[in-house]
Amino acid sequence: MTDTAPRRRSSRAWLYSPFIALALVAAAWTGFWFVVRGRVIDAVDTALTKEAGLGRSWDCTNRSVGGFPFRVELRCGALSLSSARWGEAVRVQTGPALAVGQIYMPNLVIAQITGPLQATLPEGRKLDLAWSRLEASLTHNAGDPERLSLVIADPNASLTAPGLTPETWRATSLEAHLRRNPTRPAADQAVDLAIAAKGSVLPALDALMGTTEPGDVDIQATLTQTQAFRIGLNPDALEAWRNAAGQIELTKLVSIKGPARIEATGQFLIDQTHRPAGQIQASLAGIRQIAGIPVGGIAAGLGGLLGGRLSAQLPGAAPGLTALPPVVLREGRVYLGPIRLPLQPLPALY
Repeated sequence: MTDTAPRRRSSRAWLYSPFIALALVAAAWTGFWFVVRGRVIDAVDTALTKEAGLGRSWDCTNRSVGGFPFRVELRCGALSLSSARWGEAVRVQTGPALAVGQIYMPNLVIAQITGPLQATLPEGRKLDLAWSRLEASLTHNAGDPERLSLVIADPNASLTAPGLTPETWRATSLEAHLRRNPTRPAADQAVDLAIAAKGSVLPALDALMGTTEPGDVDIQATLTQTQAFRIGLNPDALEAWRNAAGQIELTKLVSIKGPARIEATGQFLIDQTHRPAGQIQASLAGIRQIAGIPVGGIAAGLGGLLGGRLSAQLPGAAPGLTALPPVVLREGRVYLGPIRLPLQPLPALY
């Protein structure tokens, strides 16, 4: 009797081992989550300090970090950016913002931002941008961005400047995607860009094309010498990009606006006057006028200037589309072949 009783008591102790193991796992996971949370806070503080050194001051009001047990959530009651490095103050602010990272996917961050966005820009310009939903995702490798995606539902923008008519734009949706180009040489520092807008309404474009119907736009391009933009999108970065011979290589542009369709490719850069420069090869269909000039009149006039060499189908024109002479941006002016379009000069970017 005295020999069997202890063995029975010890055998019952194993009944509690799963609960003990579960408690240990839970304690270890809790400790691990708090370690990750601490690293996130340190990384955010380091990034803010680095941004401040570049002249940009970020403010996340009522900042909090939560999301236990499987996520890390960074919440801001409002998000704002201020900079006065380039002479005039620039300030951008939005509503509440949320950034989420999954513990089991540490290289992916998903963000949601509540509008509106209000920006005060140099020369008294103001930008207001509203939306019903804005989501962004960032894939990175040890903090080095590899892919960025942005999806906005119902964007509605207004840009005002002293003495000028406000410019507006709206759409039913806008998507933008950036990724490192995997095929170009490393020296090109190439990034692929894809932008798609549905139901776009831009009055300036309506006046140019003579139609007010909403349109869809699909753009694919490659941006080279992107290292220049590590300091942000500002005059210093743009000048560094220009000096590095950076270009935007437009590989695809398709714009459909009612019966009008435009397809184009081209190249863009910044010239010595800090204005956009480059050339576009475009083909079109269903367009009656450009900048108030009938397309038929343009074709006839150019045909006369070129000795009748302009035909309805130039080399490279897609089936069913009429190819135009190159659209050239030069010294702030826009040319269609040898004809300068009656448009306002393009402003300097910085």
